[in-house]
Amino acid sequence: MKLFRSVSMVLAIVGATAIAGPAIDLHAQQTQSSTASDDTDTGVPMAIEGIVRDVACPMQNHKSTATNFNLECALACAKAGSPLIILTKTDEIYFPVSAQMPDPSQRERLMPFVGKYVRATGTVYRRNGTRTIVIKDISEMKDVKLNSKAGEE
Repeated sequence: MKLFRSVSMVLAIVGATAIAGPAIDLHAQQTQSSTASDDTDTGVPMAIEGIVRDVACPMQNHKSTATNFNLECALACAKAGSPLIILTKTDEIYFPVSAQMPDPSQRERLMPFVGKYVRATGTVYRRNGTRTIVIKDISEMKDVKLNSKAGEE
């Protein structure tokens, strides 16, 4: 009886996969073609604006935004070695990289800007949804209002 249930379960899964398979493949093709425009292998000169901070919190805490975040937490994570990013108001994440290979760390250059809203100009590269920027110039945008005490009680 147990063997019959196991075989029945396997057949049900195989049958469902066979029926859903074409739909899944079509969806994957649509997703792939819709993100193809997000792939920029040659790089595009542009300016981005956002907060310099650690990557961990905005990835795990979606309430943390480019203007509403906990500065103490961001500084602690940055000092502990978490990778630094620029998070835009539209929740896009840009990883700063250099134009050199091997790629030296951008940490020293970015640490003075942690918790600050910046405008960074440079070359943006995109691949499979990941964004990087080779920063040419970076400056703080002091006129952007930030709530850096979010989550504090």
